[in-house]
Amino acid sequence: MSADGNWKITINTPMGAQEVNANITTSGDTFTGTTSGRMGEQKIEGKVNGDTLTWSTNISQPMPMTLEFQATVNGDNMTGTVQLGAFGSAPISGVRV
Repeated sequence: MSADGNWKITINTPMGAQEVNANITTSGDTFTGTTSGRMGEQKIEGKVNGDTLTWSTNISQPMPMTLEFQATVNGDNMTGTVQLGAFGSAPISGVRV
């Protein structure tokens, strides 16, 4: 299943749900795109393994850390987890828009 397209992703963090809009374009075993949300816009790139996407992004608010994402695409839905630095992991979900 292709992950190409626009996604509305919800990250259920300890500080509450955070929503991010993502645009993803796959090419073989990699993908590129952008995310935008209340923290601004960022370019992303990652790996594709079957229906699973993995990528990382650096944030500076509420504190500097690297977020490590793993998400599985099933039709127009996405589920997975994000590693929140030293603060454990949080579930993510997304829908294609």
